[in-house]
Amino acid sequence: MTRVVLVTGAASGIGAAVSTELAGHGWQVAGLDLRPVPHLAASAAVDISDSSAVHDAVGSIRDQLGPIDALVNAAGHYEMTPVSQISTEAWRRMLRVHLGGLRNTVHAVLPDMIERRRGAIVAIASELAIGGGDGDAHYAAAKGAIIGFVRSLAVEVAAQGVRVNSVAPGPTDTPLLSADSPWRDPDYLATLPAGRLCSPEEVADTVHFLIDGPGYCTGEVLSPNSGAVI
Repeated sequence: MTRVVLVTGAASGIGAAVSTELAGHGWQVAGLDLRPVPHLAASAAVDISDSSAVHDAVGSIRDQLGPIDALVNAAGHYEMTPVSQISTEAWRRMLRVHLGGLRNTVHAVLPDMIERRRGAIVAIASELAIGGGDGDAHYAAAKGAIIGFVRSLAVEVAAQGVRVNSVAPGPTDTPLLSADSPWRDPDYLATLPAGRLCSPEEVADTVHFLIDGPGYCTGEVLSPNSGAVI
């Protein structure tokens, strides 16, 4: 049986690693990103904060590949800014992309999942939503909101056969972290029990577990973070 997964942020970083991981386990992967991802089974260039564009893209993907069995919401962006310097637009954009993007993609795929009485949703949050971070208030707030959304939705749709979980990685070796990022500083890495950043492939492996793994997992937050938060 063909299984279709929709991955947002599929062009790079964690989203790209998730796409590769799931494709390797037989999933038909469709991607949403700001730019097309040509090597996938289907893709659309879309801003996930645009609800209408997301619905149109999901409809087109459904026409090409069939019903969407799973959603992995990995699209996002990161910046470090002290609270006193967070502009209104920066605050709104952080929530619009992370929390709004999750809402928009869930809104587009969930009705079919409920009708078919099966489906899996995984949202990428962050270890910063659990432990906080200096200069990360608006990012941590958006990611923390994702965790609240996931746990509430998990309760709401469990009886309809849909599982909803979150992965909250620690600092991960992706292009989101610039070469001079404090998360790459050797002094910071020395504070981690594992002594290194997570790899996107390790995060993808965690996502795969929640997508293909035991059906009893719902409302969970798994945090592969090199021991940053234990």
